[in-house]
Amino acid sequence: MSSKGKDVAAERSSSRSSSSTIPPSHVDHQQQQQPAPLSRYESQKRRDWNTFGQYLRNQRPPIALPQCNSNHVLEFLRYLDQFGKTKVHLQGCLFFGQPEPPGPCTCPLRQAWGSLDALIGRLRAAYEENGGLPETNPFASGAIRVYLREVRDSQGKARGIPYKKKKKKKNLMKPNTNIGSSSFPMQ
Repeated sequence: MSSKGKDVAAERSSSRSSSSTIPPSHVDHQQQQQPAPLSRYESQKRRDWNTFGQYLRNQRPPIALPQCNSNHVLEFLRYLDQFGKTKVHLQGCLFFGQPEPPGPCTCPLRQAWGSLDALIGRLRAAYEENGGLPETNPFASGAIRVYLREVRDSQGKARGIPYKKKKKKKNLMKPNTNIGSSSFPMQ
C-alpha cells in the first residue's frame, strides 16, 4: 500500500471513530435527565408501600387496594409484631414495669410504638400519593389512632417508660428593660 493509501485509510478510521462518539453536550443532557436519588424518607415510604401491597396480595383471597379498610391495616400491624425487637412484658411477668429488667424472660417481642406510628405516617402519605382520596384513607381512620394509642400506653406501662407528649416551647420574648433608650453607644 502506498503512503497515500495509508493516509486515506487512517483518515477513514479516524473519521469513523469520531463520528461514532457521542458529542459531549449530548452526554451532559443524558446525565441531567436521570432522577435524583430518593431521600431516606422517600425510599422507606416506597419500601413500606410495596410491603403493604405485597401483604394484601398474599391474603387469601387477595385484597385489592380499593377494598382495603382499617381492619386490614390493623391486621397488617399485628402481623408485623412477629418481626419486632422490643420486649413488651406481660402483666404477670416479674419484670413488668421495669425499664431495665435484671434478667431474661419469655415475654414477646413486638414492634415498638414509635416505629408503628412512623410507619402509619409514611403509609398514610403513600396512599394519597398513589391516587387514594384523603376521605377514604384507611391509614387515617380513628380505629388506627385508637390502636396506636393503646399500643403506646400498654408498652409504656409494660416497660415502665411513660410516653409523655412533648410540650411545645413558647417563644417568650425577654422584656426590654431599656425602653426608650438605644443599645447603641452614644457619641
